[in-house]
Amino acid sequence: MLSIYGTAGEAGKVLTIQFTVIQARTQMVLTLATIILSVSGFSGPRIAGSGLFAREAMIIGLLCVLGGVVTALISSLRIYWLTQFLETDAVERLSAMISYRNRKTRLFVLELAMVVCGLSCFVAALIAYLLSGSHALLSAPLGS
Repeated sequence: MLSIYGTAGEAGKVLTIQFTVIQARTQMVLTLATIILSVSGFSGPRIAGSGLFAREAMIIGLLCVLGGVVTALISSLRIYWLTQFLETDAVERLSAMISYRNRKTRLFVLELAMVVCGLSCFVAALIAYLLSGSHALLSAPLGS
């Protein structure tokens, strides 16, 4: 990074922007998880009541979303300020910052994968519910 940006200060600015991106994307994952959990709270019991597959998919989905949220809360959203890297050598300090950024990025990918898995399971449960015919839309005559 020093060879690309010239000074430790400029490289640090780039890292700051990268940390902001990780933070913003983590917020997006948490928003998606909140929507999934809210919808599950309202329609989850009805969907789960439509059959074993739907119930198991809902359970797996909720556990995956919960895992993603917990991972975000204890990793990506944990604050460690760049000013807390106290290595005296600029190269060592930048190296420590880059390692920290890479760890946060790997954890973000994990939490995103967990929430996407949870969303996929929830959608599978919803499809099973719709196919089961146990809801009002399929049993009501057209035009009512």
